[in-house]
Amino acid sequence: EYGKQWYQRRVREHYYITNNLRMLSNLLMKSILFSSLIALFTLSELLDDMVLIVPEHKLILGRTRENIDSKKDWKKHDVKPFMISKTPITNERFAEFVNKNKFKTEAEVFRWSFVFEMFVPDKIKEQITNSIQGAEWWMPVEGAYWKHPAGPGSSANKKPKYPAVHISYNDAEEYCKYIGARLPTETEWEFAARGGMRDQVYPWGNAYERNRMNIWQGKFPKENKGKDGHIGVAPVDAFKPQNTFGLFDMIGNTWEWTSTVYGVDPQTKMPQYTLRGGSYVDSVDGKFNHKADVTTRMGNTADAGSDNISFRCARDATSQDIARNKKQEL
Repeated sequence: EYGKQWYQRRVREHYYITNNLRMLSNLLMKSILFSSLIALFTLSELLDDMVLIVPEHKLILGRTRENIDSKKDWKKHDVKPFMISKTPITNERFAEFVNKNKFKTEAEVFRWSFVFEMFVPDKIKEQITNSIQGAEWWMPVEGAYWKHPAGPGSSANKKPKYPAVHISYNDAEEYCKYIGARLPTETEWEFAARGGMRDQVYPWGNAYERNRMNIWQGKFPKENKGKDGHIGVAPVDAFKPQNTFGLFDMIGNTWEWTSTVYGVDPQTKMPQYTLRGGSYVDSVDGKFNHKADVTTRMGNTADAGSDNISFRCARDATSQDIARNKKQEL
């Protein structure tokens, strides 16, 4: 009798354990499925922040009405249909990526980044002994990275719609991979900036318009009058879209990484990648720094970052993208 009771008790225990394990397994699977759905929804939402561009002509890279008569051998570039972010990637979006992946930018790993001197507190300036010869206004600030763009005491938390800055090429590439995209090529970037037009100087046309982009207005580097409404980095939507593609912030505000190799750094011998668009320290005429227009470009190494470097993402357009766009136009 005792043996029978013992056996029945063991059967019940096995049933309860098995049943509980099954319930836990189901709950775990539902949790994983729910998390996956949330992730997919988030990534889908990020990709929806892109604009479809279907080129109808070849791109003559770097040519505008201001240099069209030069003797340069202009080359035409084929550009296939692609998608590109409407704006540079914002602090809000970058924070989601960082929190989800426990990601650390290279500026965080290096524990410093370059900040324009105007935004560096005096107490921090007093501690800085190094600078770039010929560009002393760029100061290496310990603790400066995307979340603390001017170093300790500053915060990106109250600036969700500002572009994430202090972003290296490597950081930008990781973010774009996360959302199933990539960095745009230089030809894609310029075609997008031109808004379908040819040989124009700015995304909107040939005439400079003060309230269309964030650049330096005043005596560089000590005085920025901020006639465009901003001193330093501005929100990505501070101005209306700069072209007919509905793209914001292509020119001015912050430089943007592309995947195109620029050259080789003469000192480190490391490859440099092309940045486009200029930033808030650039000028309308090129009398200091760069002339801000659709052809503005420079190169930097993949680990470089500063408070005026950001990025946007791109990807190849699919037949579904093109078909969906046609339906929306009807």
